[in-house]
Order: sequence, then structure tokens, then C-alpha cells
Amino acid sequence: MTRMNQWNQSIASQSLKKKWAISSGAVIFISFAVMSIILYIALKGWLYQQEEQEVNRTMSDLTSFFESQGPFLTVQDIQSNKGLMTSIIDKDQTVRLLNADGIELLQINNTSTFPAFDEIDLPDNGYSLDTDKSSSISAIGNIQLGKFIGYVQLEHPLKGFQSMMNYILTAMLLFSVCSLLLSGWIGYILATYLLRPLKDLKLSMDDVAAHGFEKDLSIDYHAKDEIGELITVYESMMGKLKSSFEQQQQFMADASHELRTPIQVVEGHLALLNRWGKDDPVILKESLEISLHEVNQMKSLIDEMLELARGEQMKDRPPTNIVKHTKEVIEEIIQVHPTVQINHNLPIQEVLNVQISSNAYHQIIRNILTNAIRYSKEPAHVSISYEIKPEKVIVLIQDEGIGISPKDQSKIFDRFYRVDAARSRDLGGSGLGLSIVKMLMENARGTIFVASETDKGSTFSMVFPLIK
Repeated sequence: MTRMNQWNQSIASQSLKKKWAISSGAVIFISFAVMSIILYIALKGWLYQQEEQEVNRTMSDLTSFFESQGPFLTVQDIQSNKGLMTSIIDKDQTVRLLNADGIELLQINNTSTFPAFDEIDLPDNGYSLDTDKSSSISAIGNIQLGKFIGYVQLEHPLKGFQSMMNYILTAMLLFSVCSLLLSGWIGYILATYLLRPLKDLKLSMDDVAAHGFEKDLSIDYHAKDEIGELITVYESMMGKLKSSFEQQQQFMADASHELRTPIQVVEGHLALLNRWGKDDPVILKESLEISLHEVNQMKSLIDEMLELARGEQMKDRPPTNIVKHTKEVIEEIIQVHPTVQINHNLPIQEVLNVQISSNAYHQIIRNILTNAIRYSKEPAHVSISYEIKPEKVIVLIQDEGIGISPKDQSKIFDRFYRVDAARSRDLGGSGLGLSIVKMLMENARGTIFVASETDKGSTFSMVFPLIK
């Protein structure tokens, strides 16, 4: 069992290229060996039958010749039959004529040794073959020349047959070894070629592990096979990881910057109070107000980040009448921004139910209205309207603010993205509001679009599936 484990570990430790080459070579070698064995057995049987047929023909010729000559057969008659003699000599056969007691009377072409007469299985009539010996085929048959009754015996050597089979076996073994080496070499070359994309994939992974996403992740492989599908999935996965990594870096950079500024302000005013502001009511009041404002800014940023994290896992979406809750959000906004002018164009239907929680819908409308007011000149003018379709409702929020350039419109829903970082920071923006809106819309199976022109305002369109 230990040896088996060691063998398995040894195989597992080999490279895929070597495994492929060894496996393909072994499969081809075994297939060739099996085919060679089958061919060798079939060829051996066929050639042996040919040898038996030669013996049968010679015995038939001998029997016919002897019986046709009758009792007056002489040695000169046998020697004068050139065809028969040539056939026997060319086939390296040995023939002898025996009397009824097994005494040899005549022998033709003394090239083989005959077995003892008492060991021969004599036939009752005709002739019989003895194929038990591997070196030769023996035949013995009855013969009658007038009143003379005896036997004719033939010994057919298998030297040519054995030489042929040895030659064929040697050739097959040689071809088997060559096929093993050739198939292993071809398998290694094919493995090197076919596994090159996997090697490139490994190198790409090593680069990512060593240097991050600094290099291009694309791999030059366009085949529509399993490796191509694997590389496509890998590139898609790495693209998402790269995007997530870049967003994380951007998140850390922006979040740290957003949090650093209010912390530094609070730290500066606390230091000011600690030095000489404790006894000065004016400095004390001003420092406390600024510190509280900065703390609220930090709290707002942290709440938005937590809201975003919670919203990505939100599952419960109870039905919400968006007309009713839009009115509630408008009332909240007007209390905070008394100068804003919001025109709420009510739909014909007073109840438009959407599969979303009221808190999530409040967050969506509040963020968009807050952005509309923040990026508009005072007094801000905002219009809210509805378009009712057979299976959906579109909520339109239109402002007359500074607008968004075309190159920024596709990015405003990214986390911490700001069209103008300096201006957005001055206006109190964190770059999280619209990303929260998009996430909440996706959780409600809705979509959001923006159409905007610089210095002419923006229109946000939120599409919700209606509940009938």
C-alpha cells in the first residue's frame, strides 16, 4: 500500500505535459501492441495452414505417382519424375518408402530425421498428419503397388515458417518500440503546443500575484474550445477583480481623504480650545459649532457607507405607494431647504405600488433631490412627474442645475466618483449618494438613467416594475 501511495504521489508530482506525453504514448503503444499480437496470431495461423496445404499436396502427388506406376516401379522411374523431385527438394522435404513391417526401402532427399516407426500413429487408409511438433509436420499414408503393401512417409521441416515468424515478431517488436518513442515525442510536442495557453495563464497569474494588476491581463488565445472558455472565464473574473481592486483603492483614498479633513479640523479647534479658548466664549462657541458640523459630516459619510453595505444585502422589499412617499420626502426636503421650489405633478392614479421598502424609496428620492438642490443656483427649481406604462412606472426628477458633461454621465453612479472633486467637496458631496441610489434601484429590480446638458440641468429617470 505504501508503494502504491508513493507511485501515486510520483505520478501526481509530474507536470501535465509529461503526464499527457506518457499517457498518449502508453495508449498508442498498448493499442499497437494489441493489434500486433492479433495480427501475429492470425498471420501465424494462416501461414501454418499454407504449410499444411503443402504437405497435403506433396502426399497426394506421391500417392498418385506410386500407385500409378504399379508393381514395376524402379528408382530410375522416381528420378526421372523431375517435377516431383524438384518439388520435394525445393521444399526441403524428406520422403521414404516403408514395407508393412516399417523397414525403409527407399529415401528421397535425406534432410530430416524420421521418428521411430513404432511411435507413429498409422492410418487405416489414406494418410494422416502429425502437427504436434514445432519443428516439422509429419505425414504417413498407405500405399499399394500390386501385391506390395507399405507406407509412404513425409517429413516437412518448418524452418522457413519459423524464420518468417521470427522475422515478423522482430519487426513488430521494433515497430512497437518505435511507435512508443514516436508517440511519446509527438504527445510531448502536442502537449507543449496545446498547453501553451495554460502556461500563459499561469504566467499571468504569477504576474498578478507578484505585481498586482499593473500589467495587461489579456491572453492571446481565440479558439472556441475548453481552454478558450477557461481563459474567457479567467479574464472576466480578473477584470471584475481588477475593477473591484481599483474601486477599493479609490474607496480607501477618497474615504481617508474625506475623513481626514473633518478630523483635522476638529483636532485643530480642540487644540485651540485647549490653549486659550476655554475662557473665551466667542472662540468656544465658534469652535464647538465648527467641530459639531464636521462631526456631523463624518457621521453622514459613515451612515452613507453603512447604508451602502446594508443595502447590498437587502432582501425584503414590501410594496410601497411611491406617490405617497414622494410627498413625504418633499416635505422633509422643504423643511431643510426652505427656499427650494419643487413642482410635484401628481399622476391620475393616487396609488402606484412598487416592490420596494419605504426606507429604500425615501433614500433614493432624498439623494436625488439633495443633489439637484446642491448643484443648482438658489432658489433651486425641481420638477417631479410620472409616466405610467402597462407594467412599469417611470419617476422623472428634473432640475435646472449645472448639469453633467457626457463623459461623466456613465460614471456618476460609481462609488466616490465626483464630477468635480473640489467643487463637490465644497458643496458637501461625498460621492456615495448616487451609487446608493443605483444599488437600491437594482435591488428593487428597477433601473435608473440620466439625461443632462452642461449648464441646462439634469433629468433622472427611475423605472420601477408596477404591482398590479
